[in-house]
Amino acid sequence: MSEQPFAGVTILELGQFVAVPWAGQVLADGGARVIKIEPPEGEPSRHIAPLAPGESRHFVIRNRGKHALPLDLKHPDAREILEALLARADVVLINMRPGLAAELGIGYEQLAARYPRLIVGSVTAFGPRGPDAALAGMDMVVQARSGLMVTGGKMKDDLPTTGESPIADYMAAALLAFGVASALYRRERTGRGGRVDTSLLQSALALQNNLMIRVENVDGPRHADFRKWLAEARSTGVSFVEQVERMPRNRPVAMVAIYYRTYATRDAALSVACGSPSLRRKFIAAVGHEDAALAGGVSDLDAHYATLKRAVEATIAARTTAEWTAHLAAAGVPASGVALPLEILDDPQPAANGMLARQEHPALGPVTVLGPPVHMDAGGFVPGPPTPPFGSETRAILESAGFAQADVDRLLAGGAVAPARD
Repeated sequence: MSEQPFAGVTILELGQFVAVPWAGQVLADGGARVIKIEPPEGEPSRHIAPLAPGESRHFVIRNRGKHALPLDLKHPDAREILEALLARADVVLINMRPGLAAELGIGYEQLAARYPRLIVGSVTAFGPRGPDAALAGMDMVVQARSGLMVTGGKMKDDLPTTGESPIADYMAAALLAFGVASALYRRERTGRGGRVDTSLLQSALALQNNLMIRVENVDGPRHADFRKWLAEARSTGVSFVEQVERMPRNRPVAMVAIYYRTYATRDAALSVACGSPSLRRKFIAAVGHEDAALAGGVSDLDAHYATLKRAVEATIAARTTAEWTAHLAAAGVPASGVALPLEILDDPQPAANGMLARQEHPALGPVTVLGPPVHMDAGGFVPGPPTPPFGSETRAILESAGFAQADVDRLLAGGAVAPARD
């Protein structure tokens, strides 16, 4: 008997790009059988700079361990096929433009009435209710709408921008997978399916949890003052850079100036994170300086830390990143050099912990990809193999859904599903 947590669970995935596909992959790594419904031409991410027909980096990193079914959801025969698959499914995962699932008859209310044990998980841009519920949105748009683009701190041409990774998408995928696992656990106890909703907006707010608080007696007046200033600033053409710089912050001046930041070294960059008073004392001693404010009694903290900041920056700039990381590690201070992403692919630390997986892709050859994001004893999560060539499992999937040979031939001839490809 398999000890994978989702063994025996069948998931029907109707998703594209990031959030639902990565959630489906995580569940597949945990043993779920994931049938991925794709349009006849294939999911859009297959065609983003493909390296082989239908095989791109974007598809490979989010779709391993699945079984793809090319299906035209608007074809007259599609409903027959979907109903057969839904009757055998435990979970349906959906991320579609607002309203499309209902148009296709696979909205939660429509499915729940017919399949009360079914769990329907969906990802929307802004949530299923409210004034923005009907708006389309993708990661970059939601990062802007939520404030995450500003808190991420990346600027280009004096305007905020995102990094390379769509982090709200991936957070939404993780939340969706957690929600599905929770719903399956509840179903074990109650026999009832249910609805799991998350959104890119919810995910972007979760990633900013440190800022998602207002203590009214303390923060209320300064937030109100800033909102008043902001309205005036925007009406008079104050630059966005200045708007961001004037934004009230929760992090104390000492943290920003000295103890929780990135420094330039002689050859690269160094990040330090000293959240507690004891770590701050260790760090300031390790770099050969003193911070009188740690003992109290400094009246002008801004001036004090402005002076100390320049001194510590000069000290750290005099040595290499490797020298500082070794020195600070010996002192018990959390610090690291700033790596470029591709360096991590050859880093022994993630390799030692199964964070990366080496696979042989049938069309692309050897590939290195992210391993399962969760580890569990007894092989609970194992990276599945690359998804077989698009369309190659069509007949097998239809047969597993209960269609007789003659019906499979009829459906293939009718064009709702694509035939097997060489």
